[in-house]
Amino acid sequence: MQISARTPDTIYALASGAGRAGVAVIRVSGPRAARALTALTQADVPQPRRAVLHRLRHPHGGETLDDALVLWFAGPASFTGEDVAELHVHGGPAVVDGVLGALSGLDGLRLAEPGEFTRRAFENAKLDLTQVEGLADLIEAETEAQRRQALRQSEGQLGRLYDGWRGALIRAAAHFEAELDFSDEELPEDLHVAVVDDVRALHTAILAHLADGHRGERLRDGVRLAIIGPPNAGKSSLMNALARREAAIVSDTAGTTRDVVEVHLNLGGYPLLVADTAGLRESGDDVEREGVRRARAWAESADLRLAVFDGSALPRLDPETLALLRTDTIVAVNKADAAGAAIPGAIGGYPVVALSVRTGQGMDALLDDLTRRVAGRCRADAEGPAPTRARHREALVRTAEALRRFLARENPQHLGAELEAEDLRLAARELGRITGRVDVEDLLDVIFRDFCIGK
Repeated sequence: MQISARTPDTIYALASGAGRAGVAVIRVSGPRAARALTALTQADVPQPRRAVLHRLRHPHGGETLDDALVLWFAGPASFTGEDVAELHVHGGPAVVDGVLGALSGLDGLRLAEPGEFTRRAFENAKLDLTQVEGLADLIEAETEAQRRQALRQSEGQLGRLYDGWRGALIRAAAHFEAELDFSDEELPEDLHVAVVDDVRALHTAILAHLADGHRGERLRDGVRLAIIGPPNAGKSSLMNALARREAAIVSDTAGTTRDVVEVHLNLGGYPLLVADTAGLRESGDDVEREGVRRARAWAESADLRLAVFDGSALPRLDPETLALLRTDTIVAVNKADAAGAAIPGAIGGYPVVALSVRTGQGMDALLDDLTRRVAGRCRADAEGPAPTRARHREALVRTAEALRRFLARENPQHLGAELEAEDLRLAARELGRITGRVDVEDLLDVIFRDFCIGK
């Protein structure tokens, strides 16, 4: 078969994880996939979607490589939209290397670049950009809530919402321009009113969608929790107790933590990024002073704060920590088991969780409070999908602004109608950029580079 210069390359790669495994999956996609499969199996291509056991042999010399399950997916009914072959081989490194080496020796085949299989699926309209991103998130998901959100997005829930809005906007724009271009024709009398009503409803829906507290991004990236407090209050010990490992150094020496130590946790199925920060105090040490500066910066950007006071130092309270209390702060007093410790019911107007990291006292109450707060900020099961990336939100903000301009300019006399029409076109364009319907070439490298080879 003659392959034209315009025909895409046939690519191959290990599609399953690297390292030893019971089974490894090697994927081949492109116009020479069938030829590659027959070269390895010395048999006809099997029926689509039917697993067949074949002995794989090296095309040059006939050496046996492995016994494999072979699957064939004829394009366009495949992941990439092209002809695809999958070889399910034994997962030892030598077997995988042998099969990949055999494929490398075939004419017209090359190793896939990172994300190239998924990129071909996008270019062949098998996935939109939000589905691509959902697939990447599904691969990276570490918690149950992340998995659910990523699965919904990879199945197209977010893309369908934005495409529906874009379709409604395109219809409104077409009706608006028809009213301008064919003003001397008999058009429905209420056409203009209907256009304005549709645009206003869409503007309201987008603003409501944006006013979600960034729940999609928080669920994808993790809710950020800063542990703050004076030196020797037990912040690092508490971090280790939450992480159930020695993530931070614990010492009786004040100022041990001089940088921000971060740990990712799975809290009730939700992702939590916990940061142990330097003790808040004035210091003449340049390194510790920089650590305190970073602690303050992390606390300012955090979604939640966990302020830890030293129960053995009561009733004196650290003023530096008191100044950082706010409504999203959990206030805890550690060393509640210390002799003579009298734990107040509230500090700075906030209820206190009495803790002893050493004995475990109060840890269950703290975890329950944390879980409730983290779940509330993710709200994974709230109605409707949510933006999961900054680029979604930025495009939606630009869409809403274009619609706001249209509504502000709108007048029955059609003064400035060309600008109104341009506002509707710009809004539709921004919505299209989210799913990849228009002009996204500059985004593709950024989106696909996070995939590994074989995806």
